[in-house]
Parts: sequence; C-alpha cells; structure tokens
Amino acid sequence: MPLLRVPEPYDFELSTQRFRRWGRDPANLWEDEALWRAVGGREVRISEADGGVDVEPLDVEIGTTVRKLLGAEFDLDAFYAFAATEPVLSRVVPELGGLRPPLAPDPFESLVTSITAQQVSLHAAFAIRGRFIERFGLPAGRVWAFPTRERVAVADEPELVELGFSRRKAEYAVGLARADIDLDALGSVPDEEVKAQLVALRGIGEWTAEWFLARHLARPRAWPVGDIGLRKAVAHFYGDSDERVARSRFEPFENLSAHYLLAALYSGVGS
Repeated sequence: MPLLRVPEPYDFELSTQRFRRWGRDPANLWEDEALWRAVGGREVRISEADGGVDVEPLDVEIGTTVRKLLGAEFDLDAFYAFAATEPVLSRVVPELGGLRPPLAPDPFESLVTSITAQQVSLHAAFAIRGRFIERFGLPAGRVWAFPTRERVAVADEPELVELGFSRRKAEYAVGLARADIDLDALGSVPDEEVKAQLVALRGIGEWTAEWFLARHLARPRAWPVGDIGLRKAVAHFYGDSDERVARSRFEPFENLSAHYLLAALYSGVGS
C-alpha cells in the first residue's frame, strides 16, 4: 500500500481520536482500524504506518487532501519547545506527543461543521452533521463526500430542520452556501481580515470564525473564545474560567495550546 509521509512526531491513533470520540462521522469514517475519506468521488483508506500513513489509492490530489486532514502543516517542534517553558503544558504535552489536530480540508465543510456545533453538545452535533452528510452528500463506497456548497445552496431550509438543525441554523447554513464570499481566498489574507469577512455573514460569530482559523487554516494564533470545552480546560488546569484573558499566556501558539489542553481534559492527562 502506498506510503504518505507525515512530519514527525506523529501518533496516528492519538491524532484520530476525534473521529471516534463523539460519534460516527460519515465523511471521516473510522472503521476496520482505518480512517476513510472521499476524495474526488473516490473512497480512500488511511491507516497507520511507520513514517506516516498508508493511503489507498494515492495520487497528488488525494495526498494533498490527506496531509491537510491529518494536520501535517502544524509545526510541532516549535510548539513543543514553547510548551517546555510553560508550567501546565510542560506536564501534559509530553503525554500527548505526536498529536496533530485534524483539519477540515474544505472551508465550507469547516464552517458548516461549526454551525452544527453551536450551543449543542458535540455528540448531538456529530449526529446532526452525520444526517446532513448522508442527505446532501454523495456516497463513495462506505464513506460519504461532505455536501458541496452548490448542493446546499439549492436546498430548502425545512429540509435541514428535518435533520435536526434549528430553524436559525438551517438559515445560516443555506445562507452561507448562497453568500457572495470566496471562502478559498480567505487562506491568503491575515487572521483579522478572515474574521472580519466571516462575522459579516449571518450566523457566523467570533467563535465560529476562530475555529475556522484553527481547524481549516491551521493559523497558529487562533483561539476559540467562547468555547465551552476550552473554558473548562482553562479552568481545570489554571483555576481561571476566563479563556479570553488566558489567551495571552499561550502566545504565539494559541491554536496548538488550545488543542492540547482540550485533548488533555478529555483524556484525563495531567489532572
């Protein structure tokens, strides 16, 4: 099976926990000890291997998507050097070595995923997202391609409500699909401009914009203010429930700090 190299350090089992913890994800399906993803209409199997991951089939398009999905662009070495100087991170990061937070390869997927997670539990969000994917996406073997922006743009909002979206969230998702914004172009502009363009859209607030920076663009300074899980993690490890104030503690590695604190909280590491 073709090998796709992922920068070391990399722990496949640890890094893919998100796809198992909160429920079944038809677009990023964990099954038979492998991660499955649809790329270009093809079913792709991703499994653990020495030096990276085995990917079948593998070509340039698939390799680019899989590297994005697996968080290959994160600079873990620089973050680990920083974490060694921070009292809490210096305890928890060594126990989570090789964790590369997964990223959403597509900007529309990233934003719709965040919309489904607004003000609900992650278990509920994954269930709603799963029904949405299977209703509007296309199957590729055992896995489903995340619905395209073009498909959602012609959907009726009541169709999304039937899947578990609130009426407002249905409006947000369909409105995003129809919005006059080039989501791909956001990758070439600074963080503050990305946030300004996104929060101008109905239903997209600071929290959603920050997660877009964090989980699609992999921007180092992203910090999802208002995130309940992050607030709990900061309170648990630092005794301070104000995650907005805590942000400066982790400069300039807010994104990876947030992901490692959340992973530590959920895994019981460093408690």
